[in-house]
Amino acid sequence: MLRVILFCVGLLLIDFYGFQFIKLLSNSKWVKICYILLSGLILGLTLYTYSIGRQSLSIKTSNIIIGVFLIVYISKLVIAFVFLGEDVYRFLKGTYAYFTTTNSTIESFHLPSRRKFVKQLALGLAAIPFSSLLYGVIKGKYNFKVLKYTLYFKDLPTAFDGYQLTQISDLHSGSFDNKEQISYAIDLINQQKSDVILFTGDMVNLTASEMNPWKTMFSKLSAKDGMYSVLGNHDYGDYVRWESKVQKKQNLEALKSIQQEIGFDLLLNEHRFIEKATDKIAIIGVENWGKGFRKNGDLNKASQGIAKNDFKILLSHDPTHWEEEVKGNKNKYHLTLSGHTHGMQMGIEIPNWIKWSPIKWRYKYWAGIYKENNRFLNVNRGFGFLAYPGRVGIWPEITVITLKKEQ
Repeated sequence: MLRVILFCVGLLLIDFYGFQFIKLLSNSKWVKICYILLSGLILGLTLYTYSIGRQSLSIKTSNIIIGVFLIVYISKLVIAFVFLGEDVYRFLKGTYAYFTTTNSTIESFHLPSRRKFVKQLALGLAAIPFSSLLYGVIKGKYNFKVLKYTLYFKDLPTAFDGYQLTQISDLHSGSFDNKEQISYAIDLINQQKSDVILFTGDMVNLTASEMNPWKTMFSKLSAKDGMYSVLGNHDYGDYVRWESKVQKKQNLEALKSIQQEIGFDLLLNEHRFIEKATDKIAIIGVENWGKGFRKNGDLNKASQGIAKNDFKILLSHDPTHWEEEVKGNKNKYHLTLSGHTHGMQMGIEIPNWIKWSPIKWRYKYWAGIYKENNRFLNVNRGFGFLAYPGRVGIWPEITVITLKKEQ
């Protein structure tokens, strides 16, 4: 409850400064009234969406409402920061003038007027997130990037030297709204000609039926050594108010069937071996295990029958599983593939210089390759999008990893 109160107070503060900005732009009463009504409408629809609207609104409608909220309020947040900073300056200047002026009275204390350049600065800075987030909705959400990595292992079986895998994650198919772009991305995956395709969870947002319009298209995916998948937190139907437990179970079984129809071998705390010549590697898949989410994943069960020295690739949707149970495990899991974070779908990434997103305050491992204890983790930035119907700086990802034997 305290968080909700603080959030609402924050929004009111942002709107207060937004209104101050509007007053500087125009003296028209109708402009001010329109601002208040529009802000109230956006806030009302957003609160409705997050409270009871998820069950009654379509996913696309919810995404639009949330997208408009983020575009408008992040832009207004920038204005609020600029104006708040100037208010601190104005208060200090007014206080200094009050105490350095002889015969000052309480009535004589006043704040200096806002400076014109501050209004221009606020407008210019607010235009950056506004245009960026708008671009993310129009173009960024389908700006698919193929990210290629080569990872070296001393104990990689010789027959798998040069073995290539493609990882995709977090489809969130309920948010898709452009068949041409999805078809392009599927072709892009196949063009990589990887030996195996691995999917690390969150095929849908809420229900299995979201995947029905897309399963024929995704059935075009192929790899010579097969395709393997695991479940993510959204795949269990936990974010829907079901009429019964039976109905929820039927939804999960329907999603499992859809994955099978597409061609994925869904690993539910189990493993498969891929063999080449006399060598083999283990593909291990656990159910979702996440800090703050359901913990169905059972690494020990999934690894039964795998020798300690076997080369292991683990599919685990949430990277907190790697942090909590995998990277320090007595059994060496050479490479773990995760997703879940989406890189928050917004941030700044310039190779070899900067990689930043607000999601780093929630997840230590949130995008790309990490190495600890001589074990690798890749956190895929996600194929689709959720809530905010766009991507800015953190683009939809197709990961291609080549395994090499370290000499």
